[in-house]
Amino acid sequence: MKGRWILIFAAISGFVFVALGAFGAHGLSKVLDVKQMAWLRTGLEYQALHTLAILALGIAVQFQNNAWFRRSAAFLAAGILLFSGSLYWLALTSIKMWPYITPMGGFCFLIGWALLLVGALRRNSPNKKV
Repeated sequence: MKGRWILIFAAISGFVFVALGAFGAHGLSKVLDVKQMAWLRTGLEYQALHTLAILALGIAVQFQNNAWFRRSAAFLAAGILLFSGSLYWLALTSIKMWPYITPMGGFCFLIGWALLLVGALRRNSPNKKV
């Protein structure tokens, strides 16, 4: 992902997070059961945390075009879509297919954080090209 697109994704994800969080708290809490609300809250928590990480990566890429940071942002974005998205879908529809997609999103989160670590370690190494 290019730096501009990383920031655009972070902005859209932040907007969706706030909108869905408000809608969940004020509208869906009357319709969904306790288990469904827990799925919604978990999705929102992970989306919020990873949106902030993507925002930070987007800002970092503006100053140093680090391929590892760009890859990290892409995997974190995929994690939000798969992990949080599947939990939202599960909460709203109770379709049981989605629990199999959630772990793939979690795996994308892990890859994203690992790529961030690699990028940070390689950044300070004078002989390594990022």
